[in-house]
Amino acid sequence: MDNAVILAGGQGKRMKADMPKPLFKVLGEPMLEWVIGACENSGIKDICVVKGYKAEMIDEYLGGRYETVLQAERLGTGHAVMQAIPFMKKNSDGNTLVLCGDAPFIDSKTISDSLKMHKENGNSVTVITSEVENPFGYGRIIRTANGISSIVEEKDATVEQKKIREINSGAYWFRTEDLIEALGLLTTDNSQGEYYLTDTIYILLEKGRKADAFKSENPNVVLGANDRRGLLMLNTTAREDIIGKHLENGVEFTCTDGITIGRDVVIGAGTQILSGTVLSGKTVIGSDCVIGPDCIIENSTVGNGTKLNYVQCYESQIDDNVKIGPFVQVRPGSHIKSGAKIGDFVEIKNSVIGEETAVAHLTYVGDSDVGGCVNFGCGVVTVNYDGEKKSRCTIEDNAFIGCNTNLVAPVKIGKGAYTAAGSTITKDVPADALAIERGDTKTIEGYAARKLKNRKKK
Repeated sequence: MDNAVILAGGQGKRMKADMPKPLFKVLGEPMLEWVIGACENSGIKDICVVKGYKAEMIDEYLGGRYETVLQAERLGTGHAVMQAIPFMKKNSDGNTLVLCGDAPFIDSKTISDSLKMHKENGNSVTVITSEVENPFGYGRIIRTANGISSIVEEKDATVEQKKIREINSGAYWFRTEDLIEALGLLTTDNSQGEYYLTDTIYILLEKGRKADAFKSENPNVVLGANDRRGLLMLNTTAREDIIGKHLENGVEFTCTDGITIGRDVVIGAGTQILSGTVLSGKTVIGSDCVIGPDCIIENSTVGNGTKLNYVQCYESQIDDNVKIGPFVQVRPGSHIKSGAKIGDFVEIKNSVIGEETAVAHLTYVGDSDVGGCVNFGCGVVTVNYDGEKKSRCTIEDNAFIGCNTNLVAPVKIGKGAYTAAGSTITKDVPADALAIERGDTKTIEGYAARKLKNRKKK
């Protein structure tokens, strides 16, 4: 069985933060998760993560999803892979992919295609490479008629070798048995006193094994970040690449200022994304929508023809031809059905809003089941929490909820029923009835004049 070892023990001192570098985020996801996702999408499920600095943070993030091993001392990349030898021995008859947990743009196609070449050519090791315009600082790939002979670092390269634009990505396929053997022969006989993974290539070549290189079509496969400026570059690269793919699929962007779209987001053709919009998680946006400006949509589904303006929506479903905004929050567990209209300064939480229902403005609907063609006046509140437990309200089709009505859950408003403005409804209202629940008005003549007497003199 083929497996993967992901190196995630780096500290990243220049990031100026007390956490492992692979946990820094690109488009809202840790770089480590990007690498794991590429492995899984290529069919590799057997993964070992080598942790080091702040190892407990890696464990907490992974939550037991994958096997981990600890590199207690940082003695080089070869030493890091050594810690995974017991893991690799479980499937020593397969192949092992070694990846860097802080190089997020490795992709599943590169992994799959390089493994295919690795197997077909009978390679002991296959280096994943990329060709870039400016190779400065990277190790150059020295090719031969039968594969590669070496990887030459920038400082050691000749003038001619520095002209080579094919560079080492830091990702490798090894025949697992050969990798384990080569790791056992590594030494620290170098200026840094460390075990270099690249030395395994020379060891295997000296043993008559075959080493080759697979050139990825993805020019970003080599990119990583050593500091915050580099991390910003990764985010910018990912953001522009994703927007480019959506443009090709018929999504409209008149301006890309402040727009961030997660790599798993799906957007239908004809939809317009306006400035300041952030779409993340497993969000799906339908066709012919207008999203923005300044919307945040996370792990939600939006139907066709819907318009969202200054909306924040989390883990909810919004159906077709809905109009929401401005300044609306849709909290988790909500379902806004087709044709509904949600106006300014409204909050919907864990509720169903029926078809063609209007919640115009300044209203809170929480833990409620609302039917179709219901009208909410200004300032309505479903009072769903009594300090100990939360209860639900039910509002049936065609009901009319007057301005500044408080619906104290659990309460049911029947079909076609009305509530008078300013009422605090504590009992069920039958269908087609009018409910008025207000305190008696008490008027004290002359009170205001007496109270304001001194103020008026001043």
